[in-house]
Amino acid sequence: MTRTMGVLGGKWKLIIISYLTQPRRFGQLAQRLSLISRKVLTEQLRELEEDGIVHREAFAEAPPRVEYSLTEYGRALLPILEQLSAWHSAAPAAVAGQ
Repeated sequence: MTRTMGVLGGKWKLIIISYLTQPRRFGQLAQRLSLISRKVLTEQLRELEEDGIVHREAFAEAPPRVEYSLTEYGRALLPILEQLSAWHSAAPAAVAGQ
């Protein structure tokens, strides 16, 4: 569990993963996840890429275009995130409101 939390821990990684159900450009991610600073978003994406969860693809275009998507390893997390969301939705009202 310690290693898992080392990879997925942090305030934003699971949120980023849950938004990458389809390939997204950095600007799309930054706009959708506006509570995250661009610097932190970049850092989190790099860490997720290093851990094999996110794939970064740079296109040789003007202006440059970069897309982020989940790897197969990363997509395997989506059902787990759905289960976590369902678990929290089933929480008692006192807990769910926190």
